[in-house]
Amino acid sequence: MGLPKPETARLEPRLEPRPEFALRDLRIRLLMIPAFGVVIPQFTGLFGALGPRDGLYWLGYLWFTALSFLIWHGNRWMLLVQRRRLDWFQHPVRKIVLLVLANVFYTAPLSVAMLWLWYRGLGAEADWGAIRASTLMSVICVLFITHVYETVYLIQQRESDLVRVEQVERARAEAELEALKAQVDPHFLFNSLNTLSWLIEHDAGQARRFNENLAEVYRYILHHKGRDLVMAEEELAFLTRYCELLRLRFGEAVEWELPGSGEVEGLLAPPISLQILAENAVKHNELSRERPLRIRLERNGDGLTMSNERRSRAGVRESGRIGLRNLDERCRLILGRGIEVSEAGGEFRVTLPVERLA
Repeated sequence: MGLPKPETARLEPRLEPRPEFALRDLRIRLLMIPAFGVVIPQFTGLFGALGPRDGLYWLGYLWFTALSFLIWHGNRWMLLVQRRRLDWFQHPVRKIVLLVLANVFYTAPLSVAMLWLWYRGLGAEADWGAIRASTLMSVICVLFITHVYETVYLIQQRESDLVRVEQVERARAEAELEALKAQVDPHFLFNSLNTLSWLIEHDAGQARRFNENLAEVYRYILHHKGRDLVMAEEELAFLTRYCELLRLRFGEAVEWELPGSGEVEGLLAPPISLQILAENAVKHNELSRERPLRIRLERNGDGLTMSNERRSRAGVRESGRIGLRNLDERCRLILGRGIEVSEAGGEFRVTLPVERLA
């Protein structure tokens, strides 16, 4: 049975701009720039008749490595500039077009000029076939490397976005949880003061005892309200003290059947949760000495179930279940699952999820 979410103060953290990721590619550059300076000339015939015995052959490697350096770092600089100015997700088409144009119109003219100067330095006619082949290979390599750079960058952005979304969701959940915890104190205090007011009018002695017990109960609330989970044995002991408060007001009109502390050993539960279930049962059902309301708490697998006979009070409007809504949302935020509410055969049951102590 689903419960509507309570109205709680929600924190909407502002997303910061995406971080800039540093290009940690020094090792790749140290390896690939000389490699291109060696491989491309060999495959495109830029050395012509020169061999290892010729000094210009080795000088050529330095020249082509310098060309590889200029091509790599020039395109790398333009890539970083475009990253700061254009976002892949906002301007994908413009980003692709500008990247391709920048790669081609920087790499091709630079390659042609440097290779032409190479042939001029040799005092030979420019081999335009070799120049075209080398320039085309350089452009293809640049486009491929740019693709690798941007793929890695998008993966980093994706991981960063997932972390940022998780941080936002965690902050929102923490804000909701704090708002829900803040509802517990005034809700409990309001109902307790109503009870105390009733006892003062009807039995001053019982009112004094109630006040003393209330102080002990409220001390527990103040001590544990900032925690997400407490030992179920502590919750059961607190429920027992709270039952004493209810006996002072209702006498024999309420009967309790509670488990022993050993039955809930090793379990964790949200603080003040069992008291809310007990309060809900007493508040919304008819009870009297002649026909006492029997309330039972038992362990039910990975939960604690509180059940009672359903006796709707005549003339009382349907409850908004503020306490149960609050508890349901707290359980969802802390334990990942909410309370289970069911009604069958005239019996009302609420199962509180708990967590096993690791």
